[in-house]
Amino acid sequence: MKKIVSLIFIVTITISSFSQNANELKVGDKVSEFSASADDGTIWNSNKVKTNFLVVYFYPAAMTGGCTKQACAYRDDKASFDKMGVTVIGVSGDEIENLKHFKESYQLNFPLLSDAEGTIAKTFGVPTKDGGSITREFNGESFLLKRGITASRWTFVLDKNMKIIYKNSEVNAAEDSEIVKNIIKNYTSN
Repeated sequence: MKKIVSLIFIVTITISSFSQNANELKVGDKVSEFSASADDGTIWNSNKVKTNFLVVYFYPAAMTGGCTKQACAYRDDKASFDKMGVTVIGVSGDEIENLKHFKESYQLNFPLLSDAEGTIAKTFGVPTKDGGSITREFNGESFLLKRGITASRWTFVLDKNMKIIYKNSEVNAAEDSEIVKNIIKNYTSN
């Protein structure tokens, strides 16, 4: 009986792991239209992007170490991305209020999207875990920052036809922006 229970447990884990990545997108796949609430309270929609490239980077939680390094690197590279015709968006399971604090605290200059239900993560096949909360200080006041889901740190680059030209599921947060910039430069020079 113990062996049967163990076998059922292993099969269940295997099936759930497989189904979580069953929709995982690959380079060459086209991404369907998606939208979400942005940090400013507006609805951001992928079909409104008019640049040559769209960088969609998923990060676990606003105002945490690696996520802050990644966001600040994209912030610092914004002028280069603008010259290259690139729109950058960050996507997390954070509530909109968290994103407002994150954006203001670090003077982020690109949209942050709230994917609290994991809808966009699911569209891209990005693995998620349960959400959570952390306490952070903002303008001298303590805030409880809640998120519906915690997405894995993955980055995608889409061309103007919404086709994936680059995917990284093992992102180094601090180096992500520089790597993406080089990927796009190499893509456009071919």
